[in-house]
Amino acid sequence: MKLQLHNDLSARKEPFEPLRPGHISFYVCGPTVYDYFHIGNARPFIVFDVLRRYFESKGFDVKYIQNFTDIDDKMIQRAAQMGITVPELAERFINEYYEDADALGIKRATFNPRATQEMPSIIGMIENLVEKGHAYEADGDVYFEVDTYPEYGKLSKQSLDDLRSGARVEIDERKRQPLDFALWKARKPGEPAWESPWGMGRPGWHIECSAMASGHLGETIDIHGGGSDLMFPHHENEIAQSEAAHDKTFARFWIHNGYLMIDREKMSKSLGNFFTVRDVRARYSAPVIRLFMLSAHYRSPINFSNETLEQACHAHERLRNGWVEISYALQTRPCDVVPCERDEDLREALRSSRELFGECMEDDFNTAGAIGAVFDLIRGTNTSLCRPGGIDYETVQEAAKFLRMVEEVMGIFGIDEDASDSETHEIEALIEERNEARRSKNFARSDEIRVSLSERGIILEDTPQGTRWKRAEPCG
Repeated sequence: MKLQLHNDLSARKEPFEPLRPGHISFYVCGPTVYDYFHIGNARPFIVFDVLRRYFESKGFDVKYIQNFTDIDDKMIQRAAQMGITVPELAERFINEYYEDADALGIKRATFNPRATQEMPSIIGMIENLVEKGHAYEADGDVYFEVDTYPEYGKLSKQSLDDLRSGARVEIDERKRQPLDFALWKARKPGEPAWESPWGMGRPGWHIECSAMASGHLGETIDIHGGGSDLMFPHHENEIAQSEAAHDKTFARFWIHNGYLMIDREKMSKSLGNFFTVRDVRARYSAPVIRLFMLSAHYRSPINFSNETLEQACHAHERLRNGWVEISYALQTRPCDVVPCERDEDLREALRSSRELFGECMEDDFNTAGAIGAVFDLIRGTNTSLCRPGGIDYETVQEAAKFLRMVEEVMGIFGIDEDASDSETHEIEALIEERNEARRSKNFARSDEIRVSLSERGIILEDTPQGTRWKRAEPCG
Protein backbone atom coordinates (compact mmCIF):
# COMPACT_ATOMS: atom_id res chain seq x y z
CA MET A 1 0.00 0.00 0.00
CA LYS A 2 1.23 3.50 -0.86
CA LEU A 3 1.37 5.99 2.00
CA GLN A 4 -1.73 8.17 2.14
CA LEU A 5 -1.92 11.33 4.26
CA HIS A 6 -4.91 13.55 4.90
CA ASN A 7 -4.03 16.91 3.41
CA ASP A 8 -5.98 19.70 5.10
CA LEU A 9 -5.36 21.88 2.04
CA SER A 10 -7.43 19.58 -0.17
CA ALA A 11 -9.52 18.16 2.72
CA ARG A 12 -8.90 14.59 1.58
CA LYS A 13 -6.38 11.77 1.77
CA GLU A 14 -3.74 11.88 -0.93
CA PRO A 15 -0.81 9.65 -1.90
CA PHE A 16 2.37 11.13 -0.44
CA GLU A 17 5.52 11.46 -2.51
CA PRO A 18 8.24 13.95 -1.61
CA LEU A 19 9.38 16.58 -4.09
CA ARG A 20 12.89 15.10 -4.08
CA PRO A 21 12.93 11.29 -4.17
CA GLY A 22 14.27 9.92 -0.90
CA HIS A 23 14.25 13.31 0.86
CA ILE A 24 11.48 14.93 2.93
CA SER A 25 11.31 18.58 4.02
CA PHE A 26 9.19 18.81 7.18
CA TYR A 27 8.36 21.95 9.18
CA VAL A 28 6.52 21.88 12.52
CA CYS A 29 5.52 24.91 14.57
CA GLY A 30 7.42 24.85 17.86
CA PRO A 31 6.79 26.47 21.24
CA THR A 32 6.79 30.08 22.33
CA VAL A 33 9.43 29.78 25.02
CA TYR A 34 8.01 31.83 27.87
CA ASP A 35 7.08 28.91 30.18
CA TYR A 36 7.16 25.12 30.51
CA PHE A 37 5.25 23.55 27.65
CA HIS A 38 1.90 22.01 28.53
CA ILE A 39 0.44 18.58 27.85
CA GLY A 40 -1.57 19.95 24.92
CA ASN A 41 1.68 21.02 23.22
CA ALA A 42 3.07 17.55 23.82
CA ARG A 43 0.56 15.99 21.45
CA PRO A 44 1.83 17.59 18.22
CA PHE A 45 5.43 17.23 19.37
CA ILE A 46 4.95 13.47 19.89
CA VAL A 47 2.70 12.90 16.86
CA PHE A 48 5.08 14.57 14.42
CA ASP A 49 8.09 12.96 16.10
CA VAL A 50 6.58 9.55 15.35
CA LEU A 51 5.65 10.50 11.77
CA ARG A 52 9.23 11.65 11.23
CA ARG A 53 10.61 8.44 12.74
CA TYR A 54 8.30 6.37 10.56
CA PHE A 55 9.57 8.11 7.43
CA GLU A 56 13.13 7.46 8.57
CA SER A 57 12.34 3.79 9.21
CA LYS A 58 11.24 3.62 5.55
CA GLY A 59 14.63 4.91 4.45
CA PHE A 60 13.80 8.60 3.85
CA ASP A 61 16.27 11.34 4.70
CA VAL A 62 14.11 13.75 6.70
CA LYS A 63 15.11 17.36 7.26
CA TYR A 64 12.97 18.27 10.24
CA ILE A 65 12.75 21.91 11.30
CA GLN A 66 10.97 23.03 14.47
CA ASN A 67 11.22 26.69 15.41
CA PHE A 68 11.38 28.50 18.72
CA THR A 69 9.35 31.71 18.96
CA ASP A 70 11.59 33.74 21.26
CA ILE A 71 10.09 37.21 20.80
CA ASP A 72 6.40 38.14 21.09
CA ASP A 73 3.99 39.87 23.48
CA LYS A 74 3.91 36.93 25.91
CA MET A 75 7.70 36.81 26.03
CA ILE A 76 7.93 40.54 26.76
CA GLN A 77 5.25 40.42 29.49
CA ARG A 78 6.68 37.34 31.21
CA ALA A 79 10.24 38.69 31.20
CA ALA A 80 9.01 41.92 32.81
CA GLN A 81 7.13 39.93 35.48
CA MET A 82 10.25 37.92 36.27
CA GLY A 83 12.58 40.92 36.20
CA ILE A 84 14.85 39.46 33.52
CA THR A 85 15.55 40.19 29.86
CA VAL A 86 13.67 38.51 27.02
CA PRO A 87 16.84 36.69 25.84
CA GLU A 88 17.41 35.38 29.38
CA LEU A 89 13.81 34.16 29.52
CA ALA A 90 14.14 32.48 26.13
CA GLU A 91 17.39 30.75 27.03
CA ARG A 92 15.94 29.37 30.24
CA PHE A 93 12.78 27.94 28.70
CA ILE A 94 14.51 26.61 25.58
CA ASN A 95 16.62 24.54 27.97
CA GLU A 96 13.50 23.54 29.91
CA TYR A 97 11.87 22.51 26.63
CA TYR A 98 14.79 20.28 25.75
CA GLU A 99 14.72 18.68 29.20
CA ASP A 100 11.03 17.74 28.89
CA ALA A 101 11.17 16.82 25.20
CA ASP A 102 14.27 14.66 25.67
CA ALA A 103 12.59 12.93 28.62
CA LEU A 104 9.56 12.16 26.42
CA GLY A 105 11.82 10.56 23.81
CA ILE A 106 11.17 13.32 21.26
CA LYS A 107 14.02 13.24 18.79
CA ARG A 108 15.76 16.58 18.39
CA ALA A 109 15.01 18.47 15.20
CA THR A 110 17.55 18.74 12.44
CA PHE A 111 17.64 22.38 13.45
CA ASN A 112 15.68 24.63 15.83
CA PRO A 113 15.81 28.15 14.39
CA ARG A 114 15.04 31.05 16.72
CA ALA A 115 13.12 34.05 15.45
CA THR A 116 15.61 36.52 16.94
CA GLN A 117 18.45 34.86 15.02
CA GLU A 118 16.60 35.00 11.68
CA MET A 119 16.04 38.78 11.40
CA PRO A 120 17.81 39.29 8.03
CA SER A 121 15.62 36.68 6.29
CA ILE A 122 12.46 37.93 8.04
CA ILE A 123 13.12 41.56 7.07
CA GLY A 124 14.08 40.49 3.55
CA MET A 125 10.80 38.65 3.10
CA ILE A 126 8.80 41.65 4.31
CA GLU A 127 10.69 43.92 1.91
CA ASN A 128 9.82 41.54 -0.92
CA LEU A 129 6.13 41.67 -0.01
CA VAL A 130 6.16 45.48 0.12
CA GLU A 131 7.92 45.70 -3.27
CA LYS A 132 5.34 43.37 -4.84
CA GLY A 133 2.43 45.41 -3.48
CA HIS A 134 1.24 42.78 -1.00
CA ALA A 135 2.19 44.79 2.10
CA TYR A 136 2.20 48.41 3.22
CA GLU A 137 3.84 50.51 5.92
CA ALA A 138 1.89 52.63 8.40
CA ASP A 139 3.75 54.66 11.04
CA GLY A 140 6.51 52.07 11.41
CA ASP A 141 4.18 49.05 11.31
CA VAL A 142 3.96 46.87 8.20
CA TYR A 143 0.77 44.98 7.32
CA PHE A 144 0.01 42.25 4.79
CA GLU A 145 -2.88 43.33 2.57
CA VAL A 146 -5.11 40.28 2.44
CA ASP A 147 -7.14 41.54 -0.55
CA THR A 148 -4.02 41.20 -2.74
CA TYR A 149 -4.05 37.44 -2.25
CA PRO A 150 -7.38 36.14 -3.67
CA GLU A 151 -6.85 32.57 -2.38
CA TYR A 152 -6.86 33.68 1.25
CA GLY A 153 -8.97 31.22 3.26
CA LYS A 154 -8.20 28.13 1.16
CA LEU A 155 -6.74 26.18 4.09
CA SER A 156 -9.52 26.92 6.58
CA LYS A 157 -12.15 26.71 3.80
CA GLN A 158 -13.44 30.24 4.34
CA SER A 159 -14.11 32.72 1.56
CA LEU A 160 -12.75 36.25 1.65
CA ASP A 161 -16.30 37.63 1.59
CA ASP A 162 -17.31 35.52 4.60
CA LEU A 163 -14.16 36.48 6.46
CA ARG A 164 -14.70 40.16 5.73
CA SER A 165 -18.30 40.07 6.92
CA GLY A 166 -17.30 38.23 10.09
CA ALA A 167 -14.29 40.37 10.89
CA ARG A 168 -14.38 42.54 13.98
CA VAL A 169 -14.17 46.28 13.54
CA GLU A 170 -10.59 47.24 14.30
CA ILE A 171 -9.77 50.28 16.39
CA ASP A 172 -6.48 50.69 14.48
CA GLU A 173 -7.52 52.84 11.54
CA ARG A 174 -4.09 52.55 9.95
CA LYS A 175 -5.05 49.14 8.56
CA ARG A 176 -6.73 49.24 5.17
CA GLN A 177 -8.95 46.28 6.01
CA PRO A 178 -9.70 44.52 9.32
CA LEU A 179 -8.29 41.23 7.97
CA ASP A 180 -4.86 42.71 7.25
CA PHE A 181 -2.27 41.35 9.66
CA ALA A 182 1.02 42.61 11.05
CA LEU A 183 4.32 41.63 9.46
CA TRP A 184 6.38 44.17 11.45
CA LYS A 185 5.56 46.04 14.65
CA ALA A 186 7.03 49.43 15.48
CA ARG A 187 8.95 49.59 18.72
CA LYS A 188 7.14 50.45 21.93
CA PRO A 189 8.96 51.87 24.96
CA GLY A 190 10.98 49.23 26.80
CA GLU A 191 10.55 46.52 24.14
CA PRO A 192 13.40 44.69 22.34
CA ALA A 193 13.78 45.98 18.78
CA TRP A 194 15.81 45.52 15.60
CA GLU A 195 16.72 47.94 12.84
CA SER A 196 14.64 47.74 9.69
CA PRO A 197 13.74 49.90 6.66
CA TRP A 198 10.63 50.96 8.62
CA GLY A 199 12.45 51.90 11.80
CA MET A 200 13.17 49.99 14.98
CA GLY A 201 10.73 47.18 15.68
CA ARG A 202 10.13 43.46 15.78
CA PRO A 203 8.44 40.89 13.53
CA GLY A 204 4.88 39.68 13.72
CA TRP A 205 4.34 36.06 14.70
CA HIS A 206 3.18 34.73 11.32
CA ILE A 207 6.09 36.01 9.24
CA GLU A 208 8.62 34.29 11.51
CA CYS A 209 7.53 30.78 10.50
CA SER A 210 7.34 31.60 6.79
CA ALA A 211 10.85 33.01 6.79
CA MET A 212 12.31 30.15 8.84
CA ALA A 213 10.57 27.43 6.81
CA SER A 214 11.66 28.81 3.43
CA GLY A 215 15.10 29.76 4.72
CA HIS A 216 15.92 26.27 5.98
CA LEU A 217 13.83 24.04 3.70
CA GLY A 218 13.21 25.98 0.48
CA GLU A 219 10.34 27.96 -0.97
CA THR A 220 8.18 24.84 -1.38
CA ILE A 221 8.24 22.23 1.38
CA ASP A 222 6.75 18.75 1.58
CA ILE A 223 4.93 18.86 4.92
CA HIS A 224 3.90 21.57 7.37
CA GLY A 225 2.48 20.36 10.67
CA GLY A 226 0.94 21.80 13.80
CA GLY A 227 -2.04 21.74 16.12
CA SER A 228 -5.51 22.33 14.70
CA ASP A 229 -5.73 25.57 16.69
CA LEU A 230 -3.04 27.00 14.37
CA MET A 231 -4.95 26.41 11.13
CA PHE A 232 -6.56 29.85 11.30
CA PRO A 233 -5.23 32.45 11.32
CA HIS A 234 -1.59 31.39 11.77
CA HIS A 235 -1.21 28.82 9.01
CA GLU A 236 -3.63 30.65 6.72
CA ASN A 237 -1.46 33.75 7.06
CA GLU A 238 1.71 31.74 6.48
CA ILE A 239 0.32 30.49 3.18
CA ALA A 240 -0.77 33.94 2.04
CA GLN A 241 2.51 35.74 2.75
CA SER A 242 4.73 32.85 1.56
CA GLU A 243 2.95 32.30 -1.74
CA ALA A 244 2.61 36.04 -2.35
CA ALA A 245 6.36 36.44 -1.78
CA HIS A 246 7.58 33.48 -3.82
CA ASP A 247 4.77 32.85 -6.35
CA LYS A 248 5.00 29.16 -5.49
CA THR A 249 3.09 26.60 -3.45
CA PHE A 250 4.33 27.00 0.11
CA ALA A 251 3.60 23.55 1.60
CA ARG A 252 2.30 20.58 -0.39
CA PHE A 253 0.76 18.80 2.63
CA TRP A 254 -0.78 20.47 5.69
CA ILE A 255 -1.28 18.15 8.65
CA HIS A 256 -2.98 19.15 11.91
CA ASN A 257 -3.56 17.11 15.04
CA GLY A 258 -6.83 17.27 16.99
CA TYR A 259 -7.34 19.05 20.29
CA LEU A 260 -6.39 17.55 23.62
CA MET A 261 -9.32 17.86 26.02
CA ILE A 262 -9.08 17.84 29.81
CA ASP A 263 -11.93 15.84 31.32
CA ARG A 264 -13.80 16.53 28.06
CA GLU A 265 -13.31 20.29 28.26
CA LYS A 266 -10.82 22.31 26.27
CA MET A 267 -7.73 22.95 28.35
CA SER A 268 -7.42 26.50 29.65
CA LYS A 269 -5.83 28.30 32.56
CA SER A 270 -9.13 30.00 33.41
CA LEU A 271 -10.77 26.62 34.06
CA GLY A 272 -7.88 25.49 36.22
CA ASN A 273 -7.36 22.39 34.07
CA PHE A 274 -3.91 23.32 32.83
CA PHE A 275 -1.09 20.75 33.18
CA THR A 276 2.53 21.13 32.20
CA VAL A 277 4.47 18.18 30.85
CA ARG A 278 6.77 18.60 33.85
CA ASP A 279 3.77 17.93 36.14
CA VAL A 280 2.61 14.89 34.18
CA ARG A 281 6.10 13.42 33.92
CA ALA A 282 6.27 13.34 37.72
CA ARG A 283 3.42 10.81 37.71
CA TYR A 284 3.77 8.85 34.48
CA SER A 285 6.67 7.50 32.45
CA ALA A 286 7.48 8.71 28.94
CA PRO A 287 6.30 5.49 27.23
CA VAL A 288 2.94 5.76 29.02
CA ILE A 289 2.49 9.37 27.87
CA ARG A 290 3.49 8.46 24.30
CA LEU A 291 1.17 5.43 24.30
CA PHE A 292 -1.69 7.64 25.47
CA MET A 293 -1.02 10.26 22.79
CA LEU A 294 -0.84 7.65 20.01
CA SER A 295 -3.86 5.62 21.14
CA ALA A 296 -6.25 7.75 19.08
CA HIS A 297 -6.00 8.87 15.47
CA TYR A 298 -3.94 12.04 15.34
CA ARG A 299 -6.76 14.03 13.70
CA SER A 300 -9.28 13.13 16.42
CA PRO A 301 -9.70 14.92 19.75
CA ILE A 302 -8.31 12.97 22.69
CA ASN A 303 -9.44 13.22 26.30
CA PHE A 304 -6.79 13.63 28.99
CA SER A 305 -7.92 12.52 32.46
CA ASN A 306 -6.72 10.41 35.37
CA GLU A 307 -8.83 7.56 34.01
CA THR A 308 -7.40 7.65 30.48
CA LEU A 309 -3.84 7.94 31.80
CA GLU A 310 -4.41 4.97 34.12
CA GLN A 311 -5.70 2.98 31.15
CA ALA A 312 -2.58 3.87 29.19
CA CYS A 313 -0.45 2.92 32.18
CA HIS A 314 -1.98 -0.56 32.43
CA ALA A 315 -1.79 -1.01 28.65
CA HIS A 316 1.90 -0.15 28.78
CA GLU A 317 2.38 -2.68 31.58
CA ARG A 318 0.95 -5.40 29.30
CA LEU A 319 3.33 -4.37 26.55
CA ARG A 320 6.32 -4.35 28.88
CA ASN A 321 5.43 -7.70 30.43
CA GLY A 322 5.20 -9.15 26.94
CA TRP A 323 8.62 -7.75 26.08
CA VAL A 324 10.09 -9.14 29.31
CA GLU A 325 8.81 -12.62 28.43
CA ILE A 326 10.34 -12.38 24.96
CA SER A 327 13.64 -11.13 26.36
CA TYR A 328 13.91 -14.01 28.80
CA ALA A 329 13.04 -16.50 26.09
CA LEU A 330 15.83 -15.10 23.90
CA GLN A 331 18.34 -15.34 26.74
CA THR A 332 18.03 -19.13 26.49
CA ARG A 333 20.52 -20.46 23.99
CA PRO A 334 18.90 -22.40 21.12
CA CYS A 335 20.89 -25.54 21.94
CA ASP A 336 19.40 -25.52 25.45
CA VAL A 337 15.83 -25.32 24.20
CA VAL A 338 13.78 -28.47 23.96
CA PRO A 339 13.43 -29.13 20.21
CA CYS A 340 9.99 -28.23 18.88
CA GLU A 341 8.24 -27.90 15.58
CA ARG A 342 7.70 -24.50 14.04
CA ASP A 343 4.98 -22.65 15.88
CA GLU A 344 2.64 -21.93 12.99
CA ASP A 345 0.22 -19.99 15.20
CA LEU A 346 3.00 -17.63 16.26
CA ARG A 347 4.28 -17.27 12.71
CA GLU A 348 0.77 -16.36 11.55
CA ALA A 349 0.39 -13.86 14.43
CA LEU A 350 3.70 -12.24 13.44
CA ARG A 351 2.81 -12.12 9.74
CA SER A 352 -0.63 -10.68 10.48
CA SER A 353 0.69 -8.07 12.94
CA ARG A 354 3.42 -6.89 10.58
CA GLU A 355 0.91 -6.55 7.75
CA LEU A 356 -1.69 -4.74 9.86
CA PHE A 357 0.90 -2.41 11.38
CA GLY A 358 2.09 -1.39 7.93
CA GLU A 359 -1.42 -0.97 6.55
CA CYS A 360 -2.45 1.25 9.45
CA MET A 361 0.63 3.44 9.33
CA GLU A 362 0.33 3.84 5.56
CA ASP A 363 -3.37 4.74 5.86
CA ASP A 364 -3.10 8.33 7.11
CA PHE A 365 -0.77 7.45 9.96
CA ASN A 366 -3.31 5.45 11.98
CA THR A 367 -1.21 4.86 15.10
CA ALA A 368 -4.20 3.57 17.08
CA GLY A 369 -4.70 0.69 14.65
CA ALA A 370 -0.94 0.06 14.48
CA ILE A 371 -0.77 -0.24 18.28
CA GLY A 372 -3.66 -2.72 18.13
CA ALA A 373 -1.54 -4.84 15.79
CA VAL A 374 1.31 -4.77 18.32
CA PHE A 375 -1.00 -6.00 21.10
CA ASP A 376 -2.15 -8.83 18.82
CA LEU A 377 1.45 -9.99 18.47
CA ILE A 378 2.13 -9.69 22.21
CA ARG A 379 -0.88 -11.92 22.91
CA GLY A 380 0.26 -14.43 20.31
CA THR A 381 3.80 -14.47 21.69
CA ASN A 382 2.61 -14.92 25.28
CA THR A 383 0.51 -17.92 24.22
CA SER A 384 3.42 -19.44 22.32
CA LEU A 385 5.91 -19.05 25.17
CA CYS A 386 3.52 -20.76 27.59
CA ARG A 387 3.01 -23.89 25.52
CA PRO A 388 4.80 -27.12 26.56
CA GLY A 389 7.58 -28.60 24.47
CA GLY A 390 9.93 -25.65 24.01
CA ILE A 391 9.82 -22.49 21.91
CA ASP A 392 10.14 -21.65 18.24
CA TYR A 393 13.32 -19.65 18.85
CA GLU A 394 13.68 -18.36 15.29
CA THR A 395 10.17 -16.93 15.16
CA VAL A 396 10.51 -15.35 18.60
CA GLN A 397 13.69 -13.66 17.33
CA GLU A 398 11.76 -12.31 14.34
CA ALA A 399 9.02 -11.05 16.64
CA ALA A 400 11.62 -9.28 18.81
CA LYS A 401 13.14 -7.63 15.72
CA PHE A 402 9.75 -6.35 14.65
CA LEU A 403 8.98 -5.00 18.13
CA ARG A 404 12.33 -3.22 18.26
CA MET A 405 11.40 -1.48 15.00
CA VAL A 406 8.06 -0.49 16.57
CA GLU A 407 9.93 0.88 19.57
CA GLU A 408 12.29 2.91 17.37
CA VAL A 409 9.28 4.49 15.64
CA MET A 410 6.81 4.85 18.53
CA GLY A 411 8.76 4.69 21.80
CA ILE A 412 5.92 2.94 23.65
CA PHE A 413 7.83 0.08 25.26
CA GLY A 414 10.70 1.89 26.95
CA ILE A 415 12.93 -1.04 26.02
CA ASP A 416 16.21 0.84 26.27
CA GLU A 417 15.46 3.14 29.20
CA ASP A 418 15.32 0.60 32.03
CA ALA A 419 18.65 1.00 33.68
CA SER A 420 22.29 1.77 33.13
CA ASP A 421 24.64 -1.19 32.71
CA SER A 422 26.03 -0.64 36.21
CA GLU A 423 22.55 -0.65 37.75
CA THR A 424 21.58 -3.76 35.80
CA HIS A 425 24.71 -5.56 37.03
CA GLU A 426 23.96 -4.47 40.60
CA ILE A 427 20.38 -5.78 40.42
CA GLU A 428 21.46 -9.08 38.91
CA ALA A 429 24.19 -9.44 41.55
CA LEU A 430 21.60 -8.97 44.31
CA ILE A 431 19.33 -11.53 42.65
CA GLU A 432 22.19 -14.02 42.53
CA GLU A 433 22.93 -13.31 46.21
CA ARG A 434 19.26 -13.91 47.01
CA ASN A 435 19.28 -17.19 45.08
CA GLU A 436 22.34 -18.32 47.01
CA ALA A 437 20.63 -17.32 50.29
CA ARG A 438 17.62 -19.41 49.35
CA ARG A 439 19.81 -22.40 48.50
CA SER A 440 21.49 -22.16 51.89
CA LYS A 441 18.08 -21.65 53.59
CA ASN A 442 18.99 -18.14 54.74
CA PHE A 443 15.44 -16.96 54.16
CA ALA A 444 15.85 -13.82 56.24
CA ARG A 445 18.53 -12.52 53.86
CA SER A 446 16.49 -13.68 50.85
CA ASP A 447 13.45 -11.72 52.04
CA GLU A 448 15.58 -8.70 52.87
CA ILE A 449 16.90 -8.54 49.31
CA ARG A 450 13.42 -8.93 47.81
CA VAL A 451 12.06 -6.11 49.99
CA SER A 452 15.05 -3.89 49.16
CA LEU A 453 14.55 -4.39 45.43
CA SER A 454 10.78 -3.91 45.76
CA GLU A 455 11.36 -0.53 47.37
CA ARG A 456 13.36 0.41 44.28
CA GLY A 457 10.46 -0.60 42.03
CA ILE A 458 11.99 -3.96 41.02
CA ILE A 459 9.60 -6.91 40.90
CA LEU A 460 11.01 -10.45 41.14
CA GLU A 461 9.37 -13.51 39.66
CA ASP A 462 10.66 -16.99 40.48
CA THR A 463 10.17 -19.43 37.58
CA PRO A 464 11.45 -22.93 36.75
CA GLN A 465 13.93 -21.25 34.41
CA GLY A 466 15.25 -18.96 37.15
CA THR A 467 14.46 -15.60 38.73
CA ARG A 468 13.24 -12.85 36.44
CA TRP A 469 12.98 -9.17 37.25
CA LYS A 470 11.16 -6.19 35.86
CA ARG A 471 10.34 -2.64 36.86
CA ALA A 472 6.97 -1.81 38.36
CA GLU A 473 5.07 0.67 36.23
CA PRO A 474 4.48 3.92 38.16
CA CYS A 475 0.78 4.65 37.58
CA GLY A 476 -0.55 7.85 39.08
